[in-house]
Amino acid sequence: MVRLAAAIAALALGYLVAGAIGGAIPTNTAWRPPAHGVRIFVETNGVHTGFVMPKVAAGVDWRDLAPAGDLGDPRYGGFDHIVIGWGEKAFFLETKTWADVKPGTVLAAAIGSAHTLMHVEHVPEPAVGPEVRAVVLSEAEYRRLAAFIAASFRPGGARYPGYAGYDVFYDARGRYDAVATCNAWTGDALRHAGARVGAWTPFPATVMQWF
Repeated sequence: MVRLAAAIAALALGYLVAGAIGGAIPTNTAWRPPAHGVRIFVETNGVHTGFVMPKVAAGVDWRDLAPAGDLGDPRYGGFDHIVIGWGEKAFFLETKTWADVKPGTVLAAAIGSAHTLMHVEHVPEPAVGPEVRAVVLSEAEYRRLAAFIAASFRPGGARYPGYAGYDVFYDARGRYDAVATCNAWTGDALRHAGARVGAWTPFPATVMQWF
């Protein structure tokens, strides 16, 4: 039992160290925020990261992909920004609050799950702070980011009620595990857009430290 506990501790430590190293290795090193472009936000709740974007900008219109009619309260659809993040299905649906987090759910997601969701919220433009960072992308970069995010939605997939009247879940593409985490997805999207970000960003800090 002691050896097993030591092995688990070593594995966890190795994972943390590998994530910190991966998050510190820059990609798209020549990237600099343009003077003019589309202002988006990268946000975290301490565990997950995601994007806050204007509903309509640079030829991208999120209202068709995530219409207000899908919300529990369509009035929230009047807000001008949308939050989109990717994650494991059971974790999303079974953890409405942090008090609902179950070790078994976390472990199952880390081992691997082919069931993933997009979490979408309709919100006003957020204020910048420790958990919300503003990022300016060129219009071309923003369109690449939007294409990556849109491709993560599963065509013809199901829709699930959100936690409140302003949010909703949609079936997603992709497999979740300890390597391909929700935060790694955020980093992948930014890297695809051409922004400077870490080579592997499994933790919120490995994303947020770049902005």
